[in-house]
Amino acid sequence: MKERAGIQSVEVGFALLDVLAKAEGPLMLRDLAAAAHMSAAKAHRYLVSFQRLALVQQDSASTRYDLGPSALQLGLAALSRLDPVKLARERMVPLMAEIGHTVALAVWGNQGPTIVHWQESPHAMTILRLGDVMPLLTSATGRCFAAHMPRDLTGPMLKTEIANAQKMKRHDVPTTQAEANAMLNEVRQHGIARVVDVLLPGVVGFCAPVFDSDGHLVLGMVSLGPASNFDADWKGAPAQALRQAAQSLSAELGHHAA
Repeated sequence: MKERAGIQSVEVGFALLDVLAKAEGPLMLRDLAAAAHMSAAKAHRYLVSFQRLALVQQDSASTRYDLGPSALQLGLAALSRLDPVKLARERMVPLMAEIGHTVALAVWGNQGPTIVHWQESPHAMTILRLGDVMPLLTSATGRCFAAHMPRDLTGPMLKTEIANAQKMKRHDVPTTQAEANAMLNEVRQHGIARVVDVLLPGVVGFCAPVFDSDGHLVLGMVSLGPASNFDADWKGAPAQALRQAAQSLSAELGHHAA
């Protein structure tokens, strides 16, 4: 495809904005120019114009440059137009091809983590259905949401499920709040939730969290398959692919990982 003509000076000047966006704080002119691979004199000319447009501002005391209010307005406007589920759905087919197993998306609904989309592997048995609400303790999806959602939302559900696990004398799920807390800490440490032979016999499930620009969990990216040929290792190929896809989408939504 023939590359369309553009305005080179705009592209060159954007390098300065890109450096400021990725910097940890305001920058001196010499450092900003060096990072953008241009002379200080050339960078200064661009910065004068950017200041007039309020895309860049300069602190009068330190003389350092930073992004201005117009840049913030543009960023907020772009973020407000992002649809996390739509963006995630676009990733489902290539993600399923990479993992080789069914993938799905879940969001927090009125009754808990709810399946809103799935991409079923051609060789898989139907396990999930649209609208399924996943339990917090026995599903990877539920564990992911329980680990990252506010406790005032998940607390009552966790309490009920822990009580049910106690009555059923289950040994494969937490039966105390302390055990549940330890499990959720493990989810946060690995950056992904996992179940093996818990919700359904012979089934492995993973769920990776996707965050927005405010650090709020907006959806979970799920993959599951038979334990006979699904790598259940925390660092296995399915977990790595799912975690990477979730982190990439989070970054697109404006999330900056700690």
